[in-house]
Amino acid sequence: MRLGKVCSASCRFLLIAAGFAAFALLAAAAGRDSSRNWDFAPIHKVPEKARARLNPMAGDAQAVAAGRKLYVQHCAECHGTAAEGGAKAPSLRALEVQGAAPGTLFWIVSNGVIRRGMPAWSKLPEPERWQIVSFLKSLPPDGGGQGVVAGSGKSAR
Repeated sequence: MRLGKVCSASCRFLLIAAGFAAFALLAAAAGRDSSRNWDFAPIHKVPEKARARLNPMAGDAQAVAAGRKLYVQHCAECHGTAAEGGAKAPSLRALEVQGAAPGTLFWIVSNGVIRRGMPAWSKLPEPERWQIVSFLKSLPPDGGGQGVVAGSGKSAR
């Protein structure tokens, strides 16, 4: 029996619409785990001298709090309010980012990844860039914790 005899035009329209909706849901679900969709090669291309730099604000809770505010102002638009990543930029909770040396993150924040659309934040004073690094290093990696980025009102997971 053919679908045309069993289903009217409005029924066919609903079936087609349901198919498109299912496709959209699958595409959205595929984009949720943004750490798997990004190439973290720039992390491995940071010069050794830059990688070796130590964060002068490591372990400073005030630096983490200040870095959180700076993150919301400058980074959350692309990396997500909870650093979960999205269509524009990768998760900063990804193991590749969380395992990177503080000097590596400082270099990337300072120089950007221009070919991938990340601006250089060298216009920010050096202490503010280290505060952002302190905040990033305070985040639990993907799959861990239930943090909330201050000022975002959204849960990290």
